[in-house]
Amino acid sequence: MISLDSICDFLELPTLRYHWQEILLSTLLCSIIFELSRCLSPLLFPKTFQYFKGYTPTNWHIHVVSFCHSTMISIGSIIILMDGELAKNKIFGYSAYAATLYSLSCGYFVWDIIQAIRYIKYQGIGMVFHGIAGFVVIFFSYRPFINYYGSIFLLYEASTPFLNFNWFMDKLGWTGSKLQLVNGIILIFTFFMARIVVGFYMSYLLWIDIYAVKELIPLRYWIVYGTANVVTSFLNVYWFGLMLRSLRKRFPSKSKVPNKTT
Repeated sequence: MISLDSICDFLELPTLRYHWQEILLSTLLCSIIFELSRCLSPLLFPKTFQYFKGYTPTNWHIHVVSFCHSTMISIGSIIILMDGELAKNKIFGYSAYAATLYSLSCGYFVWDIIQAIRYIKYQGIGMVFHGIAGFVVIFFSYRPFINYYGSIFLLYEASTPFLNFNWFMDKLGWTGSKLQLVNGIILIFTFFMARIVVGFYMSYLLWIDIYAVKELIPLRYWIVYGTANVVTSFLNVYWFGLMLRSLRKRFPSKSKVPNKTT
């Protein structure tokens, strides 16, 4: 009979045996938050929801789950970075707390993949691959592998709550408001610091540390993490450019606003 231990050993992910329950619980928690949003959001925003059609209400609830996940993960990632013991072995060190946080995110990606497949007509195949990529990168951490540096990739989510706020404000009719302007500025600043400044610098340190123990790292890890790091770095720069253009369109400078008195 195949046991959980034998599966973990076959996958060469020994610490997974301590955290698979957390992955399942996280997936269940995401489903609960989604259902709570379905029940409560129409009551909290009745005027907005009466105009929603088709996929829009579902998309709202998906954004609610995304907001909850990104907020929790961002705060938790900072705590991992302050873990002095884990910092002593940044590549192969293990922390039960860090692994638990990764399990919560891993469970979210399981839920996200299910939703992406379920609503592939609206989200597109790209979101399916996005969810799978996020799941695989975190799943390999149960070797254990880069439990310290993994927090940097999760910290990318620090800008996601503000991105969700921006989406919510569009649906609530607050497009172009001062509140959205403030949120947009915070979004761009957080995105730039977390994904560009800190992200690029920590990626540089990560590969220096990995190269120092290169003979101990399987080829598949080089492929998965190398590809993920390069792709996300390019995407972060591309998305940052899109955000700047979007902010300029929503809030044009006064010099570009037509003078109504002429």
